[in-house]
Amino acid sequence: MGDVTDIRERRGPARLAPRASYERSEGRTVSLFWRIFSLNAAGLVVAAALLLGPVTVSTPVRQGEAVVVLGGLALLLAANAVVLRVGLIPLQRLGRAMAAADLLRPGVRAPVSGPSETAALITTYNTMLDRLEAERATGAAHALSAQERERHRIARELHDEVGQTLTAVLLQLKRVADRAPEELREEVGQAQEATRAGLDEIRRIARRLRPGVLEELGLPSALRSLAAEFTTHGLTVRHHVGGDLPRLTEESELVVYRVAQEGLTNTARHSAADRAEVRLQPVAGGVELLVRDNGSGLGGAVEGAGIQGMRERALLVGAVFSVTAGPGRGTDVRLRIPVAAGVR
Repeated sequence: MGDVTDIRERRGPARLAPRASYERSEGRTVSLFWRIFSLNAAGLVVAAALLLGPVTVSTPVRQGEAVVVLGGLALLLAANAVVLRVGLIPLQRLGRAMAAADLLRPGVRAPVSGPSETAALITTYNTMLDRLEAERATGAAHALSAQERERHRIARELHDEVGQTLTAVLLQLKRVADRAPEELREEVGQAQEATRAGLDEIRRIARRLRPGVLEELGLPSALRSLAAEFTTHGLTVRHHVGGDLPRLTEESELVVYRVAQEGLTNTARHSAADRAEVRLQPVAGGVELLVRDNGSGLGGAVEGAGIQGMRERALLVGAVFSVTAGPGRGTDVRLRIPVAAGVR
């Protein structure tokens, strides 16, 4: 793999099903305007026929005549209410679909139904969602690609500039310690240890910014290294990489690695877990990554920037991403990459 991985958009052609459904329904539905107009026209025609016919209304109005007039009015109002109710139901469904729309969970569309005006409106909304999802995917691809390039640049500068400077300081401190008086050697030794700890931290940050092991040894070795990196005194991370994994593209491997990294980061920072597991295995139609912990679980918390970032990365390679409660307690982070989207 090269130093810079370009995350490209992997979107299919625009969805045409909603528009086709509208075109099919337009020929067999009457517009809401003509429904209401026809009903009102029928009521007025009946009223005019009664006035021009033998039916009369006395003054004062007799009880039977009042019953007939009020019954006709109630019938006309009820028919108007039914027509409006039936015609507005698709708009109510559209409102609920608009309120629940989420570009990070694509593919959900409002059903196209109702009179022709309503069907045209719903079709326009679905087309707008198609365009917004495509634009968001394109923008996210450019942003994440730029982010990866910036990660690599910072990691290289940390390793080449700051790392070499701290190495030189450490060597200089060693020479100073060899010539320092006995009463100063302890303080110089403490400075050496602090410098060595800072150098190790710089190297650790550089490794997390730029997964060199992923580029050099591949995804299975990178996941094993990631599990070892997050294994501390309070957290034990086990790893399992199944055999016969299909070959993934560079973009897909990078997405798998970053999702596993972010999942373990959330586990270490927020879950209060003492055990975690990273599992990559082939499944029907693709490859699945599972990051599981035995921590405190989701607890109804709102998804933060980390989970949203994982969702965006999953969308770039056509993967399915989910965060659910684990068995018993804890959290399961799953990423399933279809073979058609990830295999090269």
